[in-house]
Amino acid sequence: MSYKATITSQIDFFNSNKTKDIAFRIEQLKKLKSIIKNNESELCEAIYRDFKKSEFETYTSELGLIYFSIDSAVKHLPKWSNRKRVNTNLINWPARSYIVPEPLGVCLIIGAWNYPFLLSLAPAVAAIAAGNTVILKPSETASASSAAIAKLINENFPSNYFNVVEGGISETTELLSIKFDKIFFTGSSAVGKIVYQAAAKYLAPVTLELGGKSPAIITNNCDLKKTAKRLVWAKFLNAGQTCIAPDYVLVDETVKEEFIGYLKDYIIKFDYSFENNNYVQIINNKNFQRLTALIDKNKIYYGGETNLEKRFISPTLLKDVTLDDKIMKDEIFGPILPLISYSNLEEAIVKIKLLPKPLACYIFTNNKNIRDKLLNQFSFGGGAINEALMHISNTNLPFGGVGDSGTGSYNGKAGFATFSHFKSILHKPFWLEPNLKYSPITNTKLSLIKRLMGS
Repeated sequence: MSYKATITSQIDFFNSNKTKDIAFRIEQLKKLKSIIKNNESELCEAIYRDFKKSEFETYTSELGLIYFSIDSAVKHLPKWSNRKRVNTNLINWPARSYIVPEPLGVCLIIGAWNYPFLLSLAPAVAAIAAGNTVILKPSETASASSAAIAKLINENFPSNYFNVVEGGISETTELLSIKFDKIFFTGSSAVGKIVYQAAAKYLAPVTLELGGKSPAIITNNCDLKKTAKRLVWAKFLNAGQTCIAPDYVLVDETVKEEFIGYLKDYIIKFDYSFENNNYVQIINNKNFQRLTALIDKNKIYYGGETNLEKRFISPTLLKDVTLDDKIMKDEIFGPILPLISYSNLEEAIVKIKLLPKPLACYIFTNNKNIRDKLLNQFSFGGGAINEALMHISNTNLPFGGVGDSGTGSYNGKAGFATFSHFKSILHKPFWLEPNLKYSPITNTKLSLIKRLMGS
């Protein structure tokens, strides 16, 4: 199927300048929120077919965050889109200088399967807020959710403005062969490299939201019970299929036994199961088999139960793991939490630096010096102190990776910026015309220019 006709129509619509109107953008954002709200039950049914995900978790981890994004954009869009006055240097006096945000044009957004609504629609909200048109390609892996998004958008928005394309590798490959003004991708590093290469052909700007092995660092001076409670929730939400889930734990060896005991206690207390509406399936058999192969039975401290027919893997704790173990070679993306002990902070820092820069990092400590040292010692996309995952819920915090975990960011104002170009303008009047830059060139002019330019 050729998508060029749809993209051409989006180019034409964008060139009409309709999307640059702030009132139009706000109207479309409000419309999007309204149709999502009116179809919440259908969306919940779709994601349940893909994951057995409850309405509670669908709202709290997907729909509610989309509403946050829309409300933030509607509230702040007039301010975000205003031109910003900046200082003018003396060499350009008399003049005014300002920066004008403008939309990039036709944007391709490729969503991910693990949070199929949030990771498809939140970037689309940012693109619409910035004044672009959107082609959205949800992940085919969560097929029921993809179909629900396509129905929701394509029945309510004209294709020359906001259109959903369904399909797999061949459809994505065809889309990537076409020139876009911006490409936004959420997914694996391997596919991210393919997207980057395709975009390079047209010099299209790209934002990549990838993943990595996000550590949680447990010091011996934190509240171990609260830390365990927060980590268990963060790790096993969505059965660990979260790009910013704690991928592994580095725990001070002096509190290792006590801490892993608390982790086990909270797993038991939360009683994860489909029946309790607080747990989900592994997305497909391929990922189920990949995950079960990572479980070293000799290192299971708790859990390890699996059921292929139900695509169920129980919350699993692995003890005495090392960096050489198979589970530490790639991002886990499932409900398996390995624990690695360290004898001193320097040892923990060295271990983290041996791995690629992660998307997230979580530091649990009540010691200010330790906190500051860890924050300054290594690079990561974003994270939290004495908490996990919740930084993504704050639209004032840009969300994105660094190095192997991604490039660029979004969320709130950062999302608006990601889908915008900031045009720099020097505005000079005619009422004064200094001859400093014009011929004839003299030593006096050079001397004055040097003073004006700061040398």
